[in-house]
Amino acid sequence: MKNSHLRMLKNPSYLQSSLTMLLFFASWGVWWSFFQLWLTSTKNGLGLSGSAVGTIYSANSVVTLILMFVYGALQDRLVLKRTLLIACAVMGTLIGPFFTWVYAPLLTHHFVIGIIVGSVFLSCGFLAASPVFEALVEKFSRQFGFEYGQARAWGSFGYALVALLAGFLFVIDPKLNFWFGSLFGLLLLLNLLFWKPKAERALKADALAGDLAKKSAPSLKEMLSVMKMPQLWAIIAFIMFTWTFYTVFDQQMFPEFYTNLFATPALGQHMYGTLNSVQVFGEALMMGIVPIIMKKIGVRKTLLLGMLVMFVRIGGCGLATNPIAVSLIKMLHALEVPLFSLPMFRYFTLHFDTKLSATLYMVGFQVAAQVGQVILSTPLGMLRDSVGYSVTFRVIAGIVLLAGVYAFFILKKDDQDVNGQPLEVAETN
Repeated sequence: MKNSHLRMLKNPSYLQSSLTMLLFFASWGVWWSFFQLWLTSTKNGLGLSGSAVGTIYSANSVVTLILMFVYGALQDRLVLKRTLLIACAVMGTLIGPFFTWVYAPLLTHHFVIGIIVGSVFLSCGFLAASPVFEALVEKFSRQFGFEYGQARAWGSFGYALVALLAGFLFVIDPKLNFWFGSLFGLLLLLNLLFWKPKAERALKADALAGDLAKKSAPSLKEMLSVMKMPQLWAIIAFIMFTWTFYTVFDQQMFPEFYTNLFATPALGQHMYGTLNSVQVFGEALMMGIVPIIMKKIGVRKTLLLGMLVMFVRIGGCGLATNPIAVSLIKMLHALEVPLFSLPMFRYFTLHFDTKLSATLYMVGFQVAAQVGQVILSTPLGMLRDSVGYSVTFRVIAGIVLLAGVYAFFILKKDDQDVNGQPLEVAETN
């Protein structure tokens, strides 16, 4: 294992991909981790209600849903080209000016227009861009011989670093969070433009415009054909009632729920930033460990384990009544995200054609979750306004448990219908 790590550290493609992940998630996380607090806080934000926040998240999800189809199909056609990532990085560079001079004034004075403009900008630069970055790095990992999970771990590490910083910035002035997002976005853009490893340059010159592109790029007919796969629709239903709730719980509800457990909003915001940072550091560590777990117990079992952790974490927050207990339960997030997202990605490359990995990941995982958010964000926000956080969390946990039972029967075993990259191939890389 030590020799394997040393080989990766000498692999320029791994290093460049890791830095790309780190900078993208830093640019996103420094403001996104406090986005819900910014929307709801009366002192440091806009003071919106739970139903209004739910409407914003639903609108973001609608636009993200549409863009994910476009982004996934486009990236599969681009194969290993970075063109789309560069365009997204440009949007990330503009996040500070956008929030300061466009988004906040519109939400305050022209709410509906603000929702529309914000959903387009945030989806283009971040919400729909995130799975594109992940899908392309996964393609790089298979092409240039490194472990995707360990490159993705640097994304979590970057998020953890800025989550700690974000708590302090938010208390001083929330605008600083958005302007730091622009700074990291600029660094990401420079990284994508000027650091192209030798192996990638050689491949572009030799093959991307030739045989490799013809063999690797799926046709439009192949892309559209994914919607005719019964197994994909079974996965979509599964994701809608699991990962959707992870997103709604963590982004739309947990920040305000947690900060309200403390004596003052400022103390709660500081503690949330610190907790979020520690949790994501643990997540980064687990991103490197989960690929090893998958090889030991398999993709399907790892995914089911991730669902169990999700149920315990959300349900536990519905029962806990003090900040220490909630903080400890929140740390399960560090296990949940890698145990769910990495085997889900590997499930697609194991059971489906790898040429369509970006499209399948977008449609089967990210798009399905966005559809769930569109449908459920506003009703769950209204439920929270009506009965409070604890009851809402218990309702969500109960639905996740039922989805876990469903997944036990519909998820294929690792040796069943292997139409993509077998696990044995991954073990030899």
